[in-house]
Amino acid sequence: MKRPHKAFEIALSAIACAVAAGFLMLGSVSPLLLVTGYLVAAFAIMVPLSKDFWWGSALCYLAAGLLALPVSLWKVVPYFAFFGLHPIVNRIQRRFVKRKPLVVLCEIVKAAWFDLAMWLSWIVLTRMAGMVFPEYIETYFYYILFIGGTIFFVLYDVLIFACQKSVDAIVYRIRK
Repeated sequence: MKRPHKAFEIALSAIACAVAAGFLMLGSVSPLLLVTGYLVAAFAIMVPLSKDFWWGSALCYLAAGLLALPVSLWKVVPYFAFFGLHPIVNRIQRRFVKRKPLVVLCEIVKAAWFDLAMWLSWIVLTRMAGMVFPEYIETYFYYILFIGGTIFFVLYDVLIFACQKSVDAIVYRIRK
């Protein structure tokens, strides 16, 4: 199969970057849109990855975060800490990690990374962005984060792998 032209990589990555940055900026409007912005930005980074454009996806991640930074300064931290990098790490894992013990180790490390990134995000969003969470979340935050967050991450990671397969199938149809 013929390798796609560099202009195609740039165009595909630029479109993905525009979508990711737009949804990250839109996420600064309300907390519900903030979570949606993180997820759509992660899906947008999957687009250049589906054609194995590693540099395009890395630049898409970086540029989308930097473009959204002036609009939502502290609310971009979770994107930089986890949501933007997660699709890239998943692609690396799917491509290079084949043995079962290493897959399990990767999942444990990613779950710890998720928990630490959410802890950092909570600190930044509550102390610097001024977001207020309900009292029961403040009281039981560490239990919610480290038990519930880890369980949530397992489901989230499986769904992100499935979404990457769907994005791969859709972008495969592009004939370039």
